[in-house]
This record gives sequence, structure tokens and C-alpha cells, in this order.
Amino acid sequence: MRTIDIHAHITPAGFVEANKKGESWHGMPSDAMSIHRNNPKTTWTPEERLADMNSLGVDVQVLSTNAYFYNYEGDPKTVTLMTEECNDYVAELVKDHPARFSGFSTLPMQDVKAAVVELERSMKLGLKGAMIGDNVNGETFDETKFLPFWKAVESLGAVILVHQGGDTIVNQRSSRYHLPNTIGNPADRAMTFASLVFGGVMDACPDLKICLCHGGGYTCYGIGRMDRGWEVRQEAREHIQKPPSTYLDKFYYDCLTHSEPALRYLIDSVGIDRVVFGTDWPFDMAIDWPVSWLLGLESLTNNEKKAILFENLEKLLGI
Repeated sequence: MRTIDIHAHITPAGFVEANKKGESWHGMPSDAMSIHRNNPKTTWTPEERLADMNSLGVDVQVLSTNAYFYNYEGDPKTVTLMTEECNDYVAELVKDHPARFSGFSTLPMQDVKAAVVELERSMKLGLKGAMIGDNVNGETFDETKFLPFWKAVESLGAVILVHQGGDTIVNQRSSRYHLPNTIGNPADRAMTFASLVFGGVMDACPDLKICLCHGGGYTCYGIGRMDRGWEVRQEAREHIQKPPSTYLDKFYYDCLTHSEPALRYLIDSVGIDRVVFGTDWPFDMAIDWPVSWLLGLESLTNNEKKAILFENLEKLLGI
């Protein structure tokens, strides 16, 4: 059974080399990933990565530059140059290992025009779309300034993977107990779903292909409350004529729920054709043996496992 991982990160080779010399890289300090200094996988060579993929039973990784390199607060021109180097590196790996790697670009989202240009360029290099954060310096993606980006994404047929970067919605209240990740990450993903739906983006661009990492966070669990808000509050109906739950099957969701009941609920809520395989490689919040974990889930049928592991992503990404 083939396996395709939509949620696998990579560190730019240029940064790794600069880090060894103690130098900054496009304004990124050499200690930008110091939180993961005890995780050697973040700087592994392609050969080491492929060996680990083999041990895990992963046939294809869709590579995305680590979210530490979003750098949305940085100088737009500097960050644009950085994203170009990141995307060239991913495209090179895809070209060198076409049977094992596909890829997403990273974009300078603080400059919408530059982001569109780089998305177009990177897709010409063979990348499938882009990974972006849940917001850009606090601005959610229903802001009018981002509509040209979504229009370009739709017209290009690009796939957008949404993954948190930096502080989450929880940081302003607590930074203890890893809560900004374990609670804030899923909360941010639900916020992104809600912003795109309530803000009318999904109606303005009905052919968008957006995948929400980490099972879409709390989206499915909270959809009933979103529907109730739409029913009783006029401001919730400002941009949409249908309840939010009718948009659940307009998104894709990776399977990284860390819970079999949660994954079963996700499938039943959005449809099996909208759930894809994602691992968060190589970070500590990934499931240790993700393929074995999924194959061992008793509540999923064999056809559902095949759909998640490769069939849905073959269709979505054309690989």
C-alpha cells in the first residue's frame, strides 16, 4: 500500500550551512531553531531523510520549509529572497528524487504581491502550492488585502497547507506546559477555518484547495456552536448565506489527531475523501510510527485507510 505524507518539514540547506558557521541567513539568526537543537533530524541530509522514510514505511514526503522560516515580521524584500532560496532547494530535491519527494513553497505573506509572484514562480519549478501560517502578524486571511492572493491560488490550482508558525492564540494567556502548541495550535486552525468561511473567502473562491494541518484542530468539534452563532447573530451572517457546517467538506484535513476517536469523528464529519495522511515529520509532536498507527486503527475500514494513506493525495496533488 502506497503512503504519501502531506505534512513533512525541511530546513533550508543554506540556513544549515550558515548555522554551522554561527552566521545569520537572510536576517535569520543562527539560533532560530535552537528549540530543536536536540533533534538532529531537523538538519539531516536527503539521504538520511530517505532512510528514515524507509524505516517508517513512507513512500513520498511533500516537503515544506519549517514554519520557523515564515518570518512574516521581517523586511519583505529580504524575506522574498529567503523564500526564493528555500523554494529552489525544495524544487531541487523534488527534481533529484521525483519518486520520493513532492513539495510546497514558502511565501512572503507580508507582501501579497510578492507572495503571488513567488507562488507562480515556485509552481513553475514543479511545486504543488504553499504552506502558510494561520495569520500574518495578527491579520487573519479574511482581510480584504489577501483576496488577490486567494484568487491567484484558485486560478493556479495550488494546494495550500495551513500550519501554525510562532505564537498561537494561547501565548497571550499562558506559555506554560507546552499549551501554546497543544491547545493553541488546534485553536488557531479552527480560527483559520472560521475566518475563511465567515469572511466569505470560500464563497468568493469556491475552487480553493486548502488543507488544515493537525486534523483541522477544533473545527469539527466546534462546528455546532459556529452554526448556532450563524443562526442567531446577524454579524455572523454578514458574508455567508449558509451555515458554517456546509463548508466542512470544502477543506482537506490531515489525519494527525493523536486519537482514534477524534480521527473517526473527523472522517464522519467531513467525509473520507477529505482526510489525508500527514505526520509533522520530524518534530516531537509527530506520531512515532504513523503508518503503523493508522493501519492498526480498528474503527477504520481498509478502504478508508487506503484513501487516507495515498488515494486522496494522489488526486489532490496529481502525484
